[in-house]
This record gives sequence, C-alpha cells and structure tokens, in this order.
Amino acid sequence: MTPADTGASTVVDAASAASDSLSSADSRMTPGGPGYRRMSLALFLAGVATFALLYSTQALLPLISGDLGVTASDASWTVAAATGGLAVFVLPMSALSERFGRRTVMTASLAVAVTVGLLVPFAPSLPALVALRAVQGAALAGLPASATAYLAEEVRPRALVTAIGLFVAGNSVGGMSGRVITGWVAQEWGWRVAVGVIGLVAVACAVAFRLLLPAPKHFTPGSLRPRVLVRTVRDHLANPLLRRLYAIGALFMTVFGGIYTVIGYRLTEAPFSLPQGLIGSIFLVYLVGTVSASTAGRLVGRLGRRGALYLGAGTTAAGLLLSLAPSLPLVLLGLVLITAGFFAGHAVASSAVGKTAQHGRAQASALYQSAYYVGSSAGSTVGAVAFHSGGWAGTVAVGVLAVLGVVVITVSGSLAARRAAGTPVRALSLPR
Repeated sequence: MTPADTGASTVVDAASAASDSLSSADSRMTPGGPGYRRMSLALFLAGVATFALLYSTQALLPLISGDLGVTASDASWTVAAATGGLAVFVLPMSALSERFGRRTVMTASLAVAVTVGLLVPFAPSLPALVALRAVQGAALAGLPASATAYLAEEVRPRALVTAIGLFVAGNSVGGMSGRVITGWVAQEWGWRVAVGVIGLVAVACAVAFRLLLPAPKHFTPGSLRPRVLVRTVRDHLANPLLRRLYAIGALFMTVFGGIYTVIGYRLTEAPFSLPQGLIGSIFLVYLVGTVSASTAGRLVGRLGRRGALYLGAGTTAAGLLLSLAPSLPLVLLGLVLITAGFFAGHAVASSAVGKTAQHGRAQASALYQSAYYVGSSAGSTVGAVAFHSGGWAGTVAVGVLAVLGVVVITVSGSLAARRAAGTPVRALSLPR
C-alpha cells in the first residue's frame, strides 16, 4: 500500500493483470534499469511542485486576512478555489492525456501552473487572488490525471508500486514543505514573498522534471470520444460501492481540509499566540500521515476494508475531540491522530476504487480524485465559516459530522454486503 495524498495510487491495478509472467523482452523500466532513476526523480519533483503550489496559501491565511482585510471564511477561498479547480478538471485532463500523451499533458500543466504561481504574489485583491488560484488548480489537474497512467505504461508491473510510491512521496513532501517554507518566510517578509518563493521552487522543479523525464515508449494515442467517456463515468456512478467510496473520500477530506485551513487562526490566538514560522512547522505532522498510509495495507489484511475504515474514522474522531483542549501538546496530539486517521482511511478508500472498477480504471480514479478535492474545497470553506461563527469548536463539529458520515456509509456497505450474501443482518461483522 502506498501513501495516498492525491488518490493517485488507485491506477496500479490498471496495468498489473499480467505481471506474473514477464518476459526478458519486456522493454519497460525496472529498478536499476535505464531511465528508471531519471523517471523516479522527475515524477518526485513533479509531485513536490504540484502540492507545494496547490496548498501554498493554506498556512498563510491569517496573514492574508490581515493584509487584505477579509475574514477567515473569505480567505479560505484561496485554498478552496485551487482544490475546486483541480476537482473539476481532473476528469477532462485524464481524457486529454489519452489523446495527446501523458508527458505532454504533465509538461503543459506544470508550465501553466508555475506561470500563474509567479503572478499570485502580485494579486491586488482577494477576488483576483481567488481567480488566479482557481486557474492554478485547474492546470495542476493534469498531473494526478497523467502521472500514474505514465507509470503504468512505462514501468514493469512488479516495480509499479515502488514507482508510484515515489510520486506519492513527492506529493507528501511538496504539501508539507510548501506550508513549512511559507510559514517561516512569511514571518520575516510577508505572505506575498512566501508565495513567490514557492513559485520559484516550483519553476525549478518543473524545469528539472521536463529535462529528466524519459520520452514515453509504450503510449498509444486514443481518440477523444465524449460518448465513451460519458458512458464510462455513468457506469462508475451507477456502481453503489464506487459511490460509497467516492463519498468516503470526500468526507475524510472535508475533515482534513477544514482542520488544516483553520488551525493557523486558532494557533495565532490566545492562549497559544504562536508566531507564523512555528505555525507553518505544524505541517510536519504530515509525516505521520505518510507512515499511516503506508501501513494501511496491513490494517486491511487484519481487519478487512471496512474494519480499517472504522479504525481510521475512530482515530480521526478521537483527534478532533482531543484538539478541543486548551493545551498545545494535546492540540498537537489531536492533529497527529486526525492526520493518521485521515491518511489511513484515504489510502483504504482510494485503493479500493481500483480493485472495484472492472473497466475504465483511470476514469474511476479521476472520479475519486474529483470527489476528494470537492471534499477539500468544502472542508476549507465550511470549516472556516464554522470557525468564524463558533470558534474552533464549530470547526470540530463540522469534522465530527463528516466522520459520522463515513461511519454511516461504511455501516450501510456492510449491511448491503450481508444482504447480498444472504447473511442475517444480526450476524454483522467486519467483512473483508
């Protein structure tokens, strides 16, 4: 099981059905072989650039509020617009990559995103800033839509999990380092300089990505057939299990997006009153999520998929309640639990999508990512509104409701599985 910050790991099954009998004539890349290290580093850097840009304003929201004279809920749109743009465009981008090629789409996406990233520091007002962030998110949709498809085509199946793990690691490192760097830079020079620094880092990553990534050798262009795409999407949305998995991903991300959008506001206020640099460093907690996501496979082996989801939801809920304490160590422990529970639940749900979809796995994965980032946008906005109205307790309440939604959906899935198997409901357990 690979860590899943983006949902990208769900495409692994798309190219692994015949992995047991590879011939020596297989020209796809493998660890130690020609091009593998360049490819791994290129996609790692693409992941860093993508998530550093996507969440570059999240740790800076209190400073943006003060500079532009807006509320927390208004400033949260700088995050929601980016993730919302990605959610809307990830499916169309996946279709474009089928026609024009994975490397072409990824290169174009990064080029547009970093160009916009250099313009963001000069936004004169909140509406202009939100508009630029929406364009940036839409451009970044080309990365998760194409990266794992490139890997599935160019890497031998037995090496695919490792290769995707490196891309996901880049996602995690980018999301974490972007927030940490902006926090410390903003403390000295303000949020505009901090966002500009992230833009320059992303430019360097994008240039290195394009120079390093090997040209594809196994891509076969397809035609853009809207009817086929619509039919595939309709089939996926008609599948009750896939619908439940999409909803679970969205609800988990609602919790995560809301908490991490608002936590900066809470920690700048009494009784904590932390400086911006330390607030940015809070995002080092993401390392806990990387570990929990990587162990999700073992959890599923012991508890079953639904059991692992219950554990992820319970851990997240415990962290939410613990974060209410007026003690910094307890708040940090709460964030650790929230992060661990979220990443574990997200990893379980996203990996189940690839196993459930019988065809059009790329589109099934794109739909999951769309739901996931819709949840991020909703959590950022609703969590900020709740904080503005009811303080940290209001944001926690939104998170608890989302976790309860995960539990209800998972229970309904268990009941449906029991009915389909002809097992009495009273015998309900945690099926695999």
